[in-house]
Order: sequence, then C-alpha cells, then structure tokens
Amino acid sequence: MMPPELALAIAQFNCGEFYACHDTLEALWLEAAEPERTFYQGLLQVAVACYHLRRGNRRGAILLLGEGRRRLQQCDPNFYGLDLTPFLAAVAELQGQLQTSLEAEPKIHLHLAVAAAPDQA
Repeated sequence: MMPPELALAIAQFNCGEFYACHDTLEALWLEAAEPERTFYQGLLQVAVACYHLRRGNRRGAILLLGEGRRRLQQCDPNFYGLDLTPFLAAVAELQGQLQTSLEAEPKIHLHLAVAAAPDQA
C-alpha cells in the first residue's frame, strides 16, 4: 500500500512543485529502509533535477537526472503500484536532450550572400 506522503509527493511532482516534493520525499527517505530508501532517493533526485532545470542549472539537472534514474532502475518497475517504465524513459529522454544541447558543437553555418573580392577582404 502506498504511503499517503508518497501520494502527496507524486501530486507535488506532477504539479511542478519540485521543492515541496523534495521536502516530502526527503522526510520519507530519511526514515526508510531498503528497498524503499533507494526508491525515495531516486525520485527525490529527479525532483531536485527538475527544480535545478527550472532555475537554469542545466549541469546540476543533468547530473541528478542520471543519479536518480540509476537508482530508480534498481527498483521494481511497479514499485508501490507505480509504472516506472515510462517515467524512466521520460527521464532518460530529458537527460539526453539536455546533454545534447549542452555538449554538442553548435550546428550553425555562416552563408555569404555575395563572395567578397580579394581586395575587399
């Protein structure tokens, strides 16, 4: 049975209240034993990643998305009756998008409308 605090944290996450979600999950995580502890920590890290992303800390978001995903992948995909598979896929996709746009070479080209004569260069 899902603890009411977890249901609250999920509602907070889904409403974009990532800092409040972090607080709710942290209280659960500090008191939990395994395997719940790993689950709560992974979910907490994804929430904090979203909070960082909202505040413009892309690097922190990328790192925490990876840590959170790694922890959640250790859990039963139906932990507490949740379907973690599509959630983990969305986390991986977001992490990939952030890494690509952060680390890739810019895909920009300069096109000259008229070739400059050698004496004009």
